[in-house]
Amino acid sequence: MQVTPIQSSIDEAEKNYGYFALISNDIKDPWEALRIYRSKDLIEKAFGNLKERLNLRRTSMSSEENLEGKLFVQFIALMYLSYIDKMMDEQHLYKDYTLHELLDELDVIECFGHPNRRLQIGEITKKQAELFRKLDVPVPLGV
Repeated sequence: MQVTPIQSSIDEAEKNYGYFALISNDIKDPWEALRIYRSKDLIEKAFGNLKERLNLRRTSMSSEENLEGKLFVQFIALMYLSYIDKMMDEQHLYKDYTLHELLDELDVIECFGHPNRRLQIGEITKKQAELFRKLDVPVPLGV
């Protein structure tokens, strides 16, 4: 069996490739609109983070207040993830890390709490301290 492409059909299908319209009431700069549109991938990955890293897979709670509290904390976590993504882009950290790799690098920092005492932060490496600085986040005490 031989297949022969019909060039006019291919040309018709391809005529709008690479073109799309973004409409906004707020954003006037087309490059900023495109950047925001492309960041939707971050949102999809963030929901993946909610399910995996932030443990939102199980939403059954003993009360509606508990569920609302958990969702609120998850929302705040998404805001932090969005900030980290923005700073990683600005500081060109994506050439060395993925978002998950950066979080994994910082995830191993331990925090110790004792009643009636200030929280104590475990050892922070120079690499971790540099990441905090690049993310424009104060390095935790103890460094």
